[in-house]
Amino acid sequence: MRTVTTRVRRGMPGRGTLRRTRVRPGGKPKALQLKDLPASVQKTVQETLKGGAIKSIAKEKEDGIEQYEIESTLNGKSRDFNVAADGRLLVVEEATTLDAIPAAAKAAIQKKVAGGTVTTVETFAKARQAACSTKPSIRTRRANGDDVLVDADGKGRQD
Repeated sequence: MRTVTTRVRRGMPGRGTLRRTRVRPGGKPKALQLKDLPASVQKTVQETLKGGAIKSIAKEKEDGIEQYEIESTLNGKSRDFNVAADGRLLVVEEATTLDAIPAAAKAAIQKKVAGGTVTTVETFAKARQAACSTKPSIRTRRANGDDVLVDADGKGRQD
């Protein structure tokens, strides 16, 4: 088998997260289904879906952690999350609009893009943030592919 690495992010070819997939010689990457995942991961996925629909499941290793990236939709909006192989929820990303985020974050983003075009706005929270905070971070994607990352109070963040 060989490993293929691709960079995937909605609407932005060549930008985004790295995805590594095992490929059989002469074959395409195997599409994973919920039933293919370990029981603890299936349980976390079902709890995190909140009635949403799974678009795709990919297995990857990021920062030394084997995990599953679940791309889903909930109420017509993109909602993606990563679950560690042991069933721990690692991160949740949800599509939103610039008008739906806190005013301080919106002002900071507009200042940072300085007249540029924002193409994507999503909130994201790592598991520890999701469990103890109602203020997720906000990531926007500019038309040139650059990300702007702020917290709900409009302060710049590093991911």
